[in-house]
Amino acid sequence: MHSIDNSKTSIGGISAARVAELRETESEVFRKARPKSAAKVGNGLPGFFGGVPMHWMKDWPTPFPILVDSARGAGITDIDGNRLDDFCLGDTGSMFGHSPPPVARAIRRQAGRGLTYMLPSEDALAIGPLLQERFGLPFWQIATTATDANRFALRVARAVTGREKILVFNGCYHGSVDETMVRLVDGKPVNRPGLAGEFRDLTRTAKVIEFNDISALEAALKDKDVACVIAEPVLTNSCMVLADAGYHDALRRLTRAAGTLLLIDETHTISTGPGGYTRKYGLDPDLFVLGKPIAGGVPASVWGMSDEVATRYADYNRTKEPGYSGMGTTLSANPLQFATMRATLEEVMTEENYARMDKLARRLDAGLSAAIERNRLPWHVARVGARVEFICAPGPLRNGAEAETAHAPELEAAIHVALVNRGVLIAPFHNMMLISPATKAAQVDRLIAAFGAVAAKLAA
Repeated sequence: MHSIDNSKTSIGGISAARVAELRETESEVFRKARPKSAAKVGNGLPGFFGGVPMHWMKDWPTPFPILVDSARGAGITDIDGNRLDDFCLGDTGSMFGHSPPPVARAIRRQAGRGLTYMLPSEDALAIGPLLQERFGLPFWQIATTATDANRFALRVARAVTGREKILVFNGCYHGSVDETMVRLVDGKPVNRPGLAGEFRDLTRTAKVIEFNDISALEAALKDKDVACVIAEPVLTNSCMVLADAGYHDALRRLTRAAGTLLLIDETHTISTGPGGYTRKYGLDPDLFVLGKPIAGGVPASVWGMSDEVATRYADYNRTKEPGYSGMGTTLSANPLQFATMRATLEEVMTEENYARMDKLARRLDAGLSAAIERNRLPWHVARVGARVEFICAPGPLRNGAEAETAHAPELEAAIHVALVNRGVLIAPFHNMMLISPATKAAQVDRLIAAFGAVAAKLAA
């Protein structure tokens, strides 16, 4: 048996030995700064399977989860008193900052009026027109997560087309929707590796192709058996992949020609602007989904449909056999969601806030890019509005396969812990950094400086 010489193994242009050394030294710094957290959660949170309330909390690369005491604006304070500039922002759930004042006021106001009663409130009267005006589609429904909203929208697509298959892009992210849990491996569609308890062949009802490949899209649609294409306007949650010029035009043209519906999921790309990527770049989807930040951090999502889809779905409902549709959950469309969603749409997701977010995101993009160039690292930065990612590989990336190859988990984990020790929190899984309306220029500058220091340490 031969041991691997880490000094000669490279990760993202950095020797594996140097990456491992950084991770080890920074992890020790992390532990020393958090004695209270180490005592309380160092061996796991009591009573929870795996020591965490949700399994992905173990995926943070820190030695143990940060035990949060409070969060406000664009900052988090842990129980040891360490304050972090927060650029993760709940992986988009708190994209507009922690407890935006209008949302906090709405929660306090609604708390005394009841939290759920399966009936609309007066806030619901305002939300429908707000969604129509903001996102362009005429008919809407409320759900609790983007996963729920995507599932329900895909059910409608199948109902009105009479088709079974769904088309997804390799490397996509749409929550835990079953049909999207497929990947291309050596060019062949397979169930996504690692699915727990999944015994079905998901590729039976889902086709998977690479993003930005117009020929593959045309071939996948030619049999006219695809009910819906579900797409992020920009691939996210792995390494960011931007659409080629003209790709979205081709996507819309080819889906229409095939009688296939187009669902645009803006849950991560709402960072683009007040109406998302869809409004800014003139996309014309049949179905639209937005979750995570739509209610300022309160669990909520929305899904909308075009007039044509709504008409076809109404016709379908008149002819289908009676019975439960299998869509909807009891706590969806509750008055707390209405109150916080209205506050978010009216007072938080404003043109002024987005302009400020975009300006600071450009500053962050330029600062990170300069640090990468200064240290001669084979990395790049990608951005969609207020969402910025550094990628430890050359770019730009064009599809999910390239994004998977570019992902460098060991290196990214070491950088993440090092940034936490310098007072900065970024998203743990894909190096994502969000600018919120509450983010200050000084926080952006601290992130740039911290990233530059870590990059220099790795490149030395």
